[in-house]
Amino acid sequence: MIDELIETFQIKSSLSKKGCPYDNAVAEATYKIIKTEFAYNRCFDSFEGLEHELFDYVNWYNNIRIHGSLDYQTSAHYRLQVSL
Repeated sequence: MIDELIETFQIKSSLSKKGCPYDNAVAEATYKIIKTEFAYNRCFDSFEGLEHELFDYVNWYNNIRIHGSLDYQTSAHYRLQVSL
């Protein structure tokens, strides 16, 4: 998923010292979104239930949810336009 985000947003990653938040910007942003939009105040009955709901969330996030930073398009639609 991180590789897709780097490609989608055309982010140039660098590798400096371990734990540098600027080098981990994509990962940090992704974790924040997952924690605030998906996992906050939720309990899952099993690992399989979590896995299933997370799969559905990622599908929704990439294919249905519009993103202001992508000119109010879905990630999938934006990626198709960029690759043309």
